[in-house]
Amino acid sequence: MEENKRQKQVGKLVMEELSDIFQREGMNIVDGGMVSITKVMITPDLLEARVYLSFFQIKDTAALLHKIKERGWEWRKLLGQRVKDQLRRVPDLHFFSDDTLDHVFKMDELFKQIKKDDEKFNSRPQE
Repeated sequence: MEENKRQKQVGKLVMEELSDIFQREGMNIVDGGMVSITKVMITPDLLEARVYLSFFQIKDTAALLHKIKERGWEWRKLLGQRVKDQLRRVPDLHFFSDDTLDHVFKMDELFKQIKKDDEKFNSRPQE
């Protein structure tokens, strides 16, 4: 379903503020890896925000995602302090893992393998 203009505005606001909160709280760099917010989807009633996180070079992404979810009330409170003059009600935050980056790396590896196989096939002497 297509987001309306207000959903996009609130999503952008939540994404910017949460990114800054994560940076200030030190959650953007964890165990030598990086965490970034890739997308925020807001429900039509503006009461829920689905926050998609991308993990780069994090060994145990499930544990980190669980840790972030456990502190969800804290993220919502900090967000509320920042957007209290712009939003009537702070949306409930639900965090999800965005595995798009994993797919990009897998596709890149597949293309490299195809190119390598193609070069090997074309370098063989023709009969």
